[in-house]
Amino acid sequence: MRSLAIKELWGRRRRLAAALVGVFLGVAFLTGTLVLGDTLSRSIDGFFARAYADTDVSVRNATQVTNAPGRLRGEIDASAVDRIARVPGAANVQPVIQGSGQLLAEDGTVINARGPRTAGNWIDDPALNPYRVVEGRAPRAPDEVVIDRRFARDGHLRVGDRTAVLTPRRTPVTVVGITRFGDQDAFGQAQFTAFSLEGARRHVARDPSRITGVLVRAAEGVSQEELAARIRPVLPQGAEAVTGRVLAREGQETVEKGFLSAFRLALAAFGAVALLVAAFSIHNTFAITVAQRTRESALLRAVGASRRQVLALVAAEALVVGVVATLAGLAGGIGCAHLLKTLLVEGAAGLMVRGLAISPANLLIAALVGVVVTLLAALSPAVRASRVAPLAAMREVAAERTGPSAARAVAGVTLAVVALGAVVAGALAGSLPLTGGGAVMLLAVMVMLGPVAARPAATLAGAPAARLRGVPGRLARDNAARGPRRTAGAATALMVGVGVVTLMTVFAGSLRASVEDGVAGSFHGGLIINGGTNDTGGFGTDLTDAVARLPQVEAAAGIGRGNARLAGENAGVRVGDPARLGRVLDLEVTAGALSDTLAVSQEAAAERGWRVGTAVPVLYSDGSRQTLTVGAVYRNADVTGDYLIPRTAWNAHNGRSLDGMAFVKLRPGASEAEARDAISALARPHGAPPVQDRDGYVAAQTSDMGTFLSVVYGMLALAIVIALLGIANTLSLSVHERTRELGLLRAVGATRPQVRSMVRWEAVIVALFGTAGGAGLGLFAGWGLTRAMGDPFAALPVQLGMIVVVGAVAGVLASVRPARRAAARGVLDSIAAP
Repeated sequence: MRSLAIKELWGRRRRLAAALVGVFLGVAFLTGTLVLGDTLSRSIDGFFARAYADTDVSVRNATQVTNAPGRLRGEIDASAVDRIARVPGAANVQPVIQGSGQLLAEDGTVINARGPRTAGNWIDDPALNPYRVVEGRAPRAPDEVVIDRRFARDGHLRVGDRTAVLTPRRTPVTVVGITRFGDQDAFGQAQFTAFSLEGARRHVARDPSRITGVLVRAAEGVSQEELAARIRPVLPQGAEAVTGRVLAREGQETVEKGFLSAFRLALAAFGAVALLVAAFSIHNTFAITVAQRTRESALLRAVGASRRQVLALVAAEALVVGVVATLAGLAGGIGCAHLLKTLLVEGAAGLMVRGLAISPANLLIAALVGVVVTLLAALSPAVRASRVAPLAAMREVAAERTGPSAARAVAGVTLAVVALGAVVAGALAGSLPLTGGGAVMLLAVMVMLGPVAARPAATLAGAPAARLRGVPGRLARDNAARGPRRTAGAATALMVGVGVVTLMTVFAGSLRASVEDGVAGSFHGGLIINGGTNDTGGFGTDLTDAVARLPQVEAAAGIGRGNARLAGENAGVRVGDPARLGRVLDLEVTAGALSDTLAVSQEAAAERGWRVGTAVPVLYSDGSRQTLTVGAVYRNADVTGDYLIPRTAWNAHNGRSLDGMAFVKLRPGASEAEARDAISALARPHGAPPVQDRDGYVAAQTSDMGTFLSVVYGMLALAIVIALLGIANTLSLSVHERTRELGLLRAVGATRPQVRSMVRWEAVIVALFGTAGGAGLGLFAGWGLTRAMGDPFAALPVQLGMIVVVGAVAGVLASVRPARRAAARGVLDSIAAP
């Protein structure tokens, strides 16, 4: 049987090529994502290890109100520096002052950075400072700064240039040095501008008597733990001392549990889609080849082969395909990891990563997945081959059963009712797990009912071809309809890929609609000063005050972002003047009135059992506590979030306050164009944040959706390619099986172009069936999931139309080689074929 398996594989190598390529691509992508995840983890660990490599002890505020990476803790008393300096074993003690700091480019606009934008003091001790000056020198005067090489390049700044830093007050500075973070041009996407210590005290610190923390280098022979234990007794109240190793581990864990885990999950999801599509293609290939070998399997049974041996024969073929494709996929996965690193990490995220982290464990995981998926996909055809009766060799048999069984149809319809009910019920009840479970069940429904729907779908999709292309079109329609199992098998892989693409398109459209509804529901006109989506970005509150005094403006109110602990729970909060916000936003207040006290959303109030008059204990980042009384409950939380803290309370406990955006209500009859020009002139010294109307603001907030969709489409393109290879392989196998039929068609007058046209239209019909089914599945699942998440359902018609067109065009491309082969063979050779 072993030699027979080898002969079978060699004799059918061309027919199994598509299955091999599908497994190769799926394993390559999975390997690439696993390697990239480990590479990122290693690089991020290295970032933090370098940042605190020679820092033995760090003193900081003990209060933590957020786990978000890059967020600064509150300040501590500056007297801690002198106290720590007198501790035995402290070789060098450096104060740290950090706060908001946005560097302006050559043209006066804020240099964009996706990470935190901070300013602080330059640390003179190289052992405590991971930054190195590579051009110029360190700052000495209060108005001198050094800046990251990456952002110097982005802002077209050089040593000696004059610019400004928003702290948030505009501070004119001279660039005297360019820095690198170790061997990187910046610390990831974090922007850091360093003043001299005196400059940081003047321009960054909220109070000269307060600092952000202290860095300590231990004397020789003193361990980090020992030095931290000596420092703790002399610390001011509310401060803590942690070792450099703890500091590095905290940073690594924060990124691992946040960005990196989400990134790995997203990559794994794309890899799973690619492998799922490959599994359908493998199953269809083996199902067709096993059906074509029915008489051969029966002859084996007739000459004494057992069912187990026939099963083992097909399984051996699948195993060889899986092993060969997987080994090639492991090698290809290294190249895939390089490509993903270049496009996603270095291109989109801007992180410069050296080399790749290739671990045996990841290679083993990818190898096992590739082989197991191949075997499982071929299991059903292998079992079917083993059940062929020996007497089947004595008569002509159909290559495969033409239609689905009644039991399959009944089971599929039953499961469809359950799945549809789960999606609808979950959407109406706002239950994401229920809706998600129903969406997963729809995949099983698609597999079970695909052959049931294939015949009517092929007839419907082929109607235009039959009408417009005459005999070739009718033959293409009939060929697709007479083999519903085969048609469904080829189309199912495409359905999965198109379904996921459509689902992501719906998510993007729903996000845009959610932003539109949120802004439209609360802000009914006027202009918006948009400080961007970076939590550490924005502009000084004095800009909003100046805008409010313009003659064209009736009211203006800004809103900032922050973090605090409310009634024992850390929460993201919005900061502003509730009364002023009430003049420009319709928050739909349901109880109380907007005043200089805490306001909460109706949802948060119901969840936490609060009402107007409830006393809420608040812990700020500097460790101070205050009790605020709920003064208003509002329904519309799209702009203000769940918690709105008065700026008067916030400013007493936090650094210099920023507005992330400001809403401007114009006076009746005021010219919007004149008002925009006047506001823009005031905003220019603040980094020139854009002044937008409501539509412009929505477009800006959702501008990243185009990039997001491009990345998603690019990642899912692999699944579509595998699906199209499956369609091409199905057509090739079908052409091989119908060799005599095609020869007879040529004998009765069909031309080569007509045969090619017939095969092409058959491919288009299959592709349209898969595309339409996938689009319908994605739209319905997208509706349910967005409704369950509380977002509006919104499809993007242009993108969905493009998906359908691409599906049809892809069908034509998949048919090129099979159509050429179908028309190339001679008439007599075809008729004489077995």
